[in-house]
Amino acid sequence: MAEASISVAQDQFICSVCLDLLKDPVTIHCGHSFCKVCINDCWDQEDQKGVYSCPQCRDTFTPRPVLRRNNMLAEVVEKLKKTTEVQAASPAHSYAGPGYVECDFCTGRKRKAVKSCLMCLASSCETHLKPHYEVPALKRHKLVEASGNLKEKICSQHDKVVEIYCCTDQSFICYLCMMDNHKDHHTVSVILKRTEKQSELKELQMKSQQRIQEKQKKVQELKQAVNTIKLSAQTAVEDSERIFTELISSMEKKHSAVMELIRDQEKAELSQVEPLVEQLEQEIADLQRRVTELEQLSHTHDHIHFLQSFQSLCVSSEWECSPNIAVNQHLSFDGVRKSLSDLKKRLEEFCEEEIIKVPKHVEDVQILLSEPKSRDEFLKYSCDLTLDPNTVNYNLILSEKNRVVTYSEREQPYSDHPERFDSYSQVLCKESVCGRCYWEVEWSSERWVEISVSYKDIRRKGWGKECWFGYNNQSWSLQCSSSSPLFFCHNNLKTNLRVPSASRIGVYVDHRAGTLSFYSVSDTMKLLHRFHTTFTQPLYAGFWLYWDVFCESGSTVKLCDPK
Repeated sequence: MAEASISVAQDQFICSVCLDLLKDPVTIHCGHSFCKVCINDCWDQEDQKGVYSCPQCRDTFTPRPVLRRNNMLAEVVEKLKKTTEVQAASPAHSYAGPGYVECDFCTGRKRKAVKSCLMCLASSCETHLKPHYEVPALKRHKLVEASGNLKEKICSQHDKVVEIYCCTDQSFICYLCMMDNHKDHHTVSVILKRTEKQSELKELQMKSQQRIQEKQKKVQELKQAVNTIKLSAQTAVEDSERIFTELISSMEKKHSAVMELIRDQEKAELSQVEPLVEQLEQEIADLQRRVTELEQLSHTHDHIHFLQSFQSLCVSSEWECSPNIAVNQHLSFDGVRKSLSDLKKRLEEFCEEEIIKVPKHVEDVQILLSEPKSRDEFLKYSCDLTLDPNTVNYNLILSEKNRVVTYSEREQPYSDHPERFDSYSQVLCKESVCGRCYWEVEWSSERWVEISVSYKDIRRKGWGKECWFGYNNQSWSLQCSSSSPLFFCHNNLKTNLRVPSASRIGVYVDHRAGTLSFYSVSDTMKLLHRFHTTFTQPLYAGFWLYWDVFCESGSTVKLCDPK
């Protein structure tokens, strides 16, 4: 059977890691193929994570896949290599095209150069290179890969090959330069320098690959966030449509019920009045008929007829008395109208109060959460905090409507309370911190104070670290001192911030984004420290104060009114 001829491009069989033709190709679960060595090197770096990814599509696998050679692909690549070698050896492919170095000795149409001679400062094709392999004098010449910029490899001063790198001047030199202008300079061979830079290159490649992975991960997160917000927005629209439809339906039912109530009352009243009206109208008609008969009788000239008729008319005139009817003069539904008007007004006010909250909740749905930059932007998130008397330690005194706390050497006669810190001189605020919140604190102390945030279920009793702000996984604390740099502490890990303290500290929490930031507040906002985590509970601002036995004074902390 004749062998089929398939035309393929060489770049279809390039490994995306080493950017060369596939060697010992393997295909992973996502369908992409790599050199077996290349993919193993990549996955060796991911062993600690336990999650392995495709360098091309970033698809992940757990556990590490077992690699098997793709025999069919290996055969195709091998045939492609042979085809490429044949094409390279053929005369049609030996001529220099764009991007290739031309042979300096060819006349007419130039062939591709395969080597460059640093002694001759010329490049040669395979034919014109033969003397360098055959002539003894030329055999000593230094041949390098074909290059179009040979002059850059020759020292312009001594006309010698550049083989040395001067670290002092950061320039390439020849060996004569070492004895002349670069004497006593720190020099190394270009090969050694290349080896050094090669390791740096590999490290840079790894870092670049890591950055690519990080950015690709961030892209996936953003795409997921976009899909989430689209789905969430569509759900919100559908829920809003349903809620407003139900609200309108409910109001229409209430409207129908009120209309039916009014009509029922109307019907009930009319059912009593209309028969009575008919009775009275009938009695009026009878009376009018008798009046006519009496009028006619009064004009008769027949005395016998007059007396006989008058007697019968008198008997028939003894009617029963009509019922005593009292008619209400205030017949209207004004009370109903007033009640409905009041209901309309109250509903409009209530809707206005609730609807005005909707834009803020809509604005809270943000994919990119940028932290404020200026103090005015921070103040948009300012919250009003007060210290909780139920949590205050016996050595702390609250004042100024529970917005100032001061350390006192004398214990205060506070009653026992399950939320009170009975050992550490600490206090929490009443109000929880959720969403985005910002507050400012002024403090004064000869020694230390701690400006903290904590979960509410932090322990309150005893001297254990589980009770002390910053020394457990329930709290985060900025330790401030007038004579020492700032420290940040969480879960018993202290970080020296190596920045001077400030007497006014701004605290910013983005609960959803999981950021806690401390700022020095003056004319400008200067970031002191930012901590990233995932908050699982509402936070409460808190403080730890100190008594300085040498100065015989206690610390003071004040919750400021930022505005």
